[in-house]
Amino acid sequence: MNRRHFLRAAAGTAALPVLGCSDDGPSLLNASYDATRELYRRLNRLFTAQHKVKVRASHGGSGSQARAVIDGLPADVLTLALWPDTDAVHKAGLIDASWEDRFPHHSCPYTSTIVFVVRKGNPHGIRDWDDLRSKPNLKVIAANPKTSGAAKLALLALWGSVVTRGGSDREAEALVKAVYRRVPALESSSRAATVTFARKQIGDVHLTWENEAHLEVRELKGELEIVHPRRSILAEPHVAVVDANTRRHGTAALAEAYLRSLYEPDAQDVIAEEYYRPTTPEAAKKHAGRFGEINLFRIEQVTPGGWPEAQAKFFAAGGVFDRVYAGG
Repeated sequence: MNRRHFLRAAAGTAALPVLGCSDDGPSLLNASYDATRELYRRLNRLFTAQHKVKVRASHGGSGSQARAVIDGLPADVLTLALWPDTDAVHKAGLIDASWEDRFPHHSCPYTSTIVFVVRKGNPHGIRDWDDLRSKPNLKVIAANPKTSGAAKLALLALWGSVVTRGGSDREAEALVKAVYRRVPALESSSRAATVTFARKQIGDVHLTWENEAHLEVRELKGELEIVHPRRSILAEPHVAVVDANTRRHGTAALAEAYLRSLYEPDAQDVIAEEYYRPTTPEAAKKHAGRFGEINLFRIEQVTPGGWPEAQAKFFAAGGVFDRVYAGG
């Protein structure tokens, strides 16, 4: 890939679902989140070679993708960033019950986390979450938690960096508010934020997916660096069959096979090579050296009620995000 090709390609389409072309015959549509474009381009080629079936892809902010499927996007499978987004499609009656237990490892073929990308030489000396507040004149690039899975996780990682060390909710909210006051504008998706930071060269630090960080660094050789904070949140992007759609399309067995193929050794190798953390024990051990040292905490360590509580507390109307962003 040309050095800035992914940035040029994303600049005009980062906030919109992008559909591939379909040949005649059986096909699948995978509705995924914005940062997985490169990953599923490779994984879809693997599946197509084995099953002679065209796999199309739709990418956008995770929350936006969930709403698009609920509103009629005819996806056969979902590979979204966050549990609440997939569960919203389930609650709309499109995904059958017990979807989380349908595939191995809680229906997570890979995990991820949120890290920092900084300019060459890390001129602001950013090492951990509190540096985002304490360093003078720092501009932080992030996406909108209302539409982006990475942005939700970044906010929760900020909060968790305080409460998992024994800090109070009040201290955590002060940190979140101080950091969001340094965000010049919220982008609609993680890839849109990447374009702003890497292509437009706006901001000093980008809060993003670990895999997206490696993509930025690889494509802009020598211009950017990754910083792993001491702790961050464990991201668990679940996968699911959109059962109502596959029954209508006659693709139920094919969709099931597609998602199960993500746990095969060759697919797990691709997952690791694209800097997603594979979940099969064999692949996790094989590729452990590719990933930075970081203490990962779960959503339940941020809010004991897990994602349902987090969604209500942080992202619902009048929640923490609305409160701190409107106030700053």
